[in-house]
Amino acid sequence: MDLQFTQEELDFQSEVRDWLKENYPEDMRERHNNSPNGSISREEQMQWQVALYKQGWAGINWPKEYGGAEFSASKKYLFNKEMAAVNAPTVIAFGEKMVAPVIMAFGTDEQKEKYLPDILSSKVWWCQGYSEPGSGSDLASLKTKAEDKGDHYLVNGAKTWTTMAQHADMIFCLVRTSNEEIRQMGISFLLIDMHSPGIIVQPIVTLDKAPEGHQEINTVFFEDVKVPKENLIGEEGKGWTYAKYLLEFERGNGYSAGLYSSLEKIVDMAKTPTSGGEPLMEDSSFKEKLADVEVQINAMEATELRILGSLSAGQNVGPESSLLKTRGTEIGQLITELAVEAVDYYAIPFNNPGPGIGHNEPPIGSAFANTSAPRYFNYRKASIYAGSNEIQRNIMAKLVLGLT
Repeated sequence: MDLQFTQEELDFQSEVRDWLKENYPEDMRERHNNSPNGSISREEQMQWQVALYKQGWAGINWPKEYGGAEFSASKKYLFNKEMAAVNAPTVIAFGEKMVAPVIMAFGTDEQKEKYLPDILSSKVWWCQGYSEPGSGSDLASLKTKAEDKGDHYLVNGAKTWTTMAQHADMIFCLVRTSNEEIRQMGISFLLIDMHSPGIIVQPIVTLDKAPEGHQEINTVFFEDVKVPKENLIGEEGKGWTYAKYLLEFERGNGYSAGLYSSLEKIVDMAKTPTSGGEPLMEDSSFKEKLADVEVQINAMEATELRILGSLSAGQNVGPESSLLKTRGTEIGQLITELAVEAVDYYAIPFNNPGPGIGHNEPPIGSAFANTSAPRYFNYRKASIYAGSNEIQRNIMAKLVLGLT
């Protein structure tokens, strides 16, 4: 397997690097780097995605027939690597990377024409309606019901842990359209307008949220919400099949580029004197921890490159995406732990909101102090979402190792 990049691919990498220097606004970069969870406003996020769209770099996985960039596996890897190097905002995944592939594979021509162009150009913000109160890892037990009323469905129930639902224009939902002995057979896949009467979005305040912090997750309630029949994707009762297809895209993202970038920040933190007066980079125990994390990222990158070789040969990611998701989130959590250790007790989040962007007051502790603990708390969820890491290990045991 040849993992050498061609000159054309290396030229493309340079093009991306130069474009980012010219087009990644400094004020946005500052907000993205210094906010507790790396968050920027909805308007800035959409502005950034539109800039990528105008450059022709939206829909990097999309076929050209739908207007996508259709990057090769190698170009996608290099593109993500350059984006991570400058900590550029990632594209909100729910539209472009998750529901769009499902619409392409299982939607009608009318649905493709209606939804895909607005997803690609970032005119519509999507969110995901999978988990419910009491139906998390056991998603097949979901109870949100869609009753057939002739020309429409009437939806009642609730979805929870819904990321950015307060910003969303549309939500793709798994709903129960029938009660079958095999629970998965009664689930369907619906597209629902978030502005429909009967939808209420209730924020969930999490441990990482300081008084002026970033609101991220919500519960979405549906009370007699009318959804047109043409918003059903595929066939009734086949939603579980479509959901599994979608999860392969949710879990199959590369991690190593972002992990390297995060590790470099820890090294910068460790060069700053601690409350004891000496920088942690002079502590052999902490340097050993940094080296161990770097080795783990190196090993993960090697795995990503092997998968890259398979993708370049036309093969699917398949269950190996579970491996990437598991190791990527575990290493990411380890890095957030090192960040908290590096800033010492200055990491206390609610007592140290830090100066706002543009303020001239000095920070309390190091410049990293006000972001380390919120990011640590927020990233605890990474080993749970998109299927908990325990579930991923079961998938790997059965489908990769062949165990029963």
